[in-house]
Amino acid sequence: MKLPEEQRKKGRGLRKCRVCGTSRGLIRSYDLFICRRCFREVARDVGFEKYQ
Repeated sequence: MKLPEEQRKKGRGLRKCRVCGTSRGLIRSYDLFICRRCFREVARDVGFEKYQ
């Protein structure tokens, strides 16, 4: 049973992606709160570099 967001106190549904709003695949380290799909698009703008 899903609760309305006003009653939700903890869990995955409370944290959402800042870009698209999904709660799946969220990157919480460094207080990013961006899902992994959006992170691939925004990583350069946020300051991450790609190393090979």
